[in-house]
Amino acid sequence: MSEKYREAVAYICCGVMTTMVSWGSYSIFTLLLNPYQTAFSIWDMEFPAVVFAANVLSWVCTVTFAFVTNKIWVFHSRCWKRAVALPELGKFVAARLATGLIEIAGVPFLVSCGLDQTVFGIEGMAAKAAVSVLVLILNYVFSKLLIFRKS
Repeated sequence: MSEKYREAVAYICCGVMTTMVSWGSYSIFTLLLNPYQTAFSIWDMEFPAVVFAANVLSWVCTVTFAFVTNKIWVFHSRCWKRAVALPELGKFVAARLATGLIEIAGVPFLVSCGLDQTVFGIEGMAAKAAVSVLVLILNYVFSKLLIFRKS
């Protein structure tokens, strides 16, 4: 398999695992936080606090998992020296913050706009799936072009 396709296939495989971490941790946090049902409003829109908090916590778990898998298996950046790993981590976190803001705001926004279907008993999972597709694409572009570039 050529390098071009190997990287794409590895990214898709790691992306699927990362999505599983995201959705799994979101589900766990939603279930754990469920007794604390409250809401908050921004611009006259009501957001469920459990969905927001579960999404933030899920994002932290997901970014940690994604950095390690992308660094090692997708982009073959195996150097863990500070001079290499810290700048990569900084750029990775910055890029994921950008897409994380899309996800953190996008899921509750879509839920409040009516994409509030419960899937497998998990509130907001349809919105989570829709936002995940956009985030997956953006994350690959940032990782490929900005973070793990070959010298």
